Amino acid sequence: MAFTNTLPDPNNPITPAGATTGTGPVNGPGYSSVSVKSVLPSIVTTTNSGSTIVRNIAGHKWQLNISYNPLTRAEFEPLHGFLLQKKGGTAPFFVSLPQYTAPQDTDFNTFVTSNNFAPSADVAAGSDRFEITHTSYSYDTGDTDQGLPSVGDIFSVTDSGNTNHKKVYMITRVETKLDQSTGALAATNLRIHFTPPLQKSVESTTSTIKFKDVQFRVINKSSDIGYSLDSNNLYKLSLKLEEAQP
Repeated sequence: MAFTNTLPDPNNPITPAGATTGTGPVNGPGYSSVSVKSVLPSIVTTTNSGSTIVRNIAGHKWQLNISYNPLTRAEFEPLHGFLLQKKGGTAPFFVSLPQYTAPQDTDFNTFVTSNNFAPSADVAAGSDRFEITHTSYSYDTGDTDQGLPSVGDIFSVTDSGNTNHKKVYMITRVETKLDQSTGALAATNLRIHFTPPLQKSVESTTSTIKFKDVQFRVINKSSDIGYSLDSNNLYKLSLKLEEAQP
């Protein structure tokens, strides 16, 4: 059995051996609160004439803050052990956030559970939109039981030709054959706009778009892992994480 590399939570159990399956899986605790921040460092310069010049000075990353309700020792120790095994901020791992485990549209969620969309053509790095397609999908009446991705859904790219493409993207617009602004679409295609722009190029013949249980690849922002114990023998813990690419 392989070691799990996903932060334990109610949907991602961990065994005493550190695996996701086997004897005696332990469900990780749920979160009491989650915050997500989109970070794109930039410099803004205003000239003497009043013109504004903006320059991006670093790549985009997501920052995640996770807080837990007070934990019993049985709840705390598997989680703490997982974090200690990552040696502070030196080893990346994956995090699943409950608001992003499934697309918002239940019909679309059902469709992508057993069907994988693919880019309709190769897409260059730096693009902030592209078309996706599936031969069994059709949106040409406005009354489809296959649904649509929603603004605010996230996705990642699974590319057998580039396994280092681990970036998470968030949808900002969705175009269909019946509702499009940047060019005609076939009924089997959707055009999704997203942020940030593609970190890497995407090959249509080797890639699929993952909409379900999209996970963030992260590291701890601090090299320290600490906790506090209250008078009721309950453990208190919070995490500050940031996205980290291979």
